Amino acid sequence: MAVNDHVLPVSALVSFLREYTEANEFLSDVWVTGEVSNSSRSTAGHRYFTLRDAKAAIRCVMWRDRMPPDFVLKDGERVIVHGRISVYLQRGELELVCDFARPEGVGVLAAKLEELRLRLEAEGLFDPARKRPLPRFPLRIGLVTSPGGAALHDVQFVLRKRWPVATLVFAPAQVQGSRRRGRWSPRCDGWRRSRTST
Repeated sequence: MAVNDHVLPVSALVSFLREYTEANEFLSDVWVTGEVSNSSRSTAGHRYFTLRDAKAAIRCVMWRDRMPPDFVLKDGERVIVHGRISVYLQRGELELVCDFARPEGVGVLAAKLEELRLRLEAEGLFDPARKRPLPRFPLRIGLVTSPGGAALHDVQFVLRKRWPVATLVFAPAQVQGSRRRGRWSPRCDGWRRSRTST
């Protein structure tokens, strides 16, 4: 086999590494904490900075439309960021493309809740025009939760006591752990198609 069969242009190699990295599920949804350094702002409004700890560092970018209006990145500040790992083609460097950043003091759980709220808000899911009025006296109530959890028992108890004419439509789903993702949407879609959740 000729040596040339294994020789790649730099652009082909780096492009492959970028595609390989961006296809990795874990690397597309990472939370990282560290200290900000080398923070700069481009004329277009994008933020470039390095996130580091005592042992390592990674270059980061946050596009202008992702920068929270009430938060300014400062060198020396410890932050929590969320984003995806990519490869910057021109330099062949790993970079963290951030879509969320908050001071570390807010805590990881609060940061995750805030990131989720901002993402859903950007999708328009909190738009009042999307809201449907709830029936004053519902006859069928849908519940998606774990069959072994307390929520099912609590809802059944309250319905028996306060609104016994209602029918409870129960759809079991895993509500904790890494396998819960993607389990809720099919249940809700099924109700929407059958129009049984009224």
